[in-house]
Amino acid sequence: MMHDIFGQQTSLTRASAVNHWNAAQLAFLAHGATTPDHLAAVLAEAPGFAHAQAIKGMFYLLLGRRELLQTSQDALSAAMKAAKDNGVTQREARYVEALKIWLAGSPMGAIHQLELVLVDHPDDTLSMKLSHAIRFVLGDCAGMRQSVERVMPAYDPKHPGHGYLLGCHAFALEETGEYERAENTGRQALWTAPDDAWGLHAVAHVHDMTGNAAKGVDWLDGREGAWAHCNNFRYHVWWHKALMYLDLSRIDEVFALYDQQVRKDHTDDYRDISNGAALLMRLELDGVDVGHRWEEMADLSAARTEDGCLIFADLHYLLALNGDGRKADASRLIRRICQDGQTGTTETARRMANPGAEAALGLQAFGEARFAKAFAHLARARPTMQQAGGSHAQRDVFERMTIDAGLRAGLLDQAEHILNERQSQRGGTEDGYCAARRDLIAAGRGPIDQHSLPA
Repeated sequence: MMHDIFGQQTSLTRASAVNHWNAAQLAFLAHGATTPDHLAAVLAEAPGFAHAQAIKGMFYLLLGRRELLQTSQDALSAAMKAAKDNGVTQREARYVEALKIWLAGSPMGAIHQLELVLVDHPDDTLSMKLSHAIRFVLGDCAGMRQSVERVMPAYDPKHPGHGYLLGCHAFALEETGEYERAENTGRQALWTAPDDAWGLHAVAHVHDMTGNAAKGVDWLDGREGAWAHCNNFRYHVWWHKALMYLDLSRIDEVFALYDQQVRKDHTDDYRDISNGAALLMRLELDGVDVGHRWEEMADLSAARTEDGCLIFADLHYLLALNGDGRKADASRLIRRICQDGQTGTTETARRMANPGAEAALGLQAFGEARFAKAFAHLARARPTMQQAGGSHAQRDVFERMTIDAGLRAGLLDQAEHILNERQSQRGGTEDGYCAARRDLIAAGRGPIDQHSLPA
């Protein structure tokens, strides 16, 4: 047996296969576009490497696409056969078990297996990053932080995964409200691992959450090389810069980034749809005409209404459908969300029920200009919206819609209460959105002037 770049024993027996395996792991840590190529090279040389088969299956599950579930199932079958025929280490066997449990409907069970790996092998950076990634999809920011902090003592500055660990820690710190530490740690992560786009993006999140868009633009300017190598994650970093321009009212630059970067490639990956839909909705909430930009995303989202892998994805498909006025498609998606929530017993189905059903009904009502009803549904979904997954910055579009629904319904006190809570979560700072809504509330005390609200 041989050891990988992180010092972990593998069941590989050829140095060339280990080199491919090392490259695949490092690319995954850096969100590199070459990750699938390196993984394919491993499996071409060592198809009986159960660990890589399990990783392939989990990578496909992270994509959140129903049609890829069979691919993950095939990878599990290959991994189990390889483990039986060729043998695996105990550490590798836990990865296979993690895939099996996840496919059975329990991503939290998969995380548990990865955490068991980290008990015995705390410096297994691949397990650390996978646990972090799945927790992110589930909205488990406290778990992200606890997981990373448990293993930090096992890393010295020379460990090849140290910079990527810092990047994960930076993001977890930001999501749990420790903004100053998050910024410092994210900067250290990028200094340690110059291709750590996750650490760079954690610092961008800090500037978003602390209402300092100008500083955020300065942070990203000139550092494009830190995310140029990325897979579709690069669209997301450009999205962050577009949000900063929006907060600075630099609308022409927002549209330039949207057209040239965020939605340059009209993919139907849910993460890319979420970038585009959330940005267009923010623009529309501010009264900006977005033209025909909803149409291409609505076309793609209409084909995803029966997907049901992630409520985070479904809600953004719904945004796109509502944005383009696709009432029939939107209704079909909402029915499926509600049905999944009523009949399913998996962790995914529970999220369809809560917060999914209320949030979906709220988005539907908002799109139909029934703002009191929209506010009622969105406010009920709000306490559990974190379970939809993603980051605070990503879910903020739903927070804004809740507030704006309240304003448009004349529910000023209720909307102001949520606005206060939003500002408190963001370190007490006031961003452009918050300032504009406080002006509307001040002007609307007494009979609210509907014409003063964005269309």
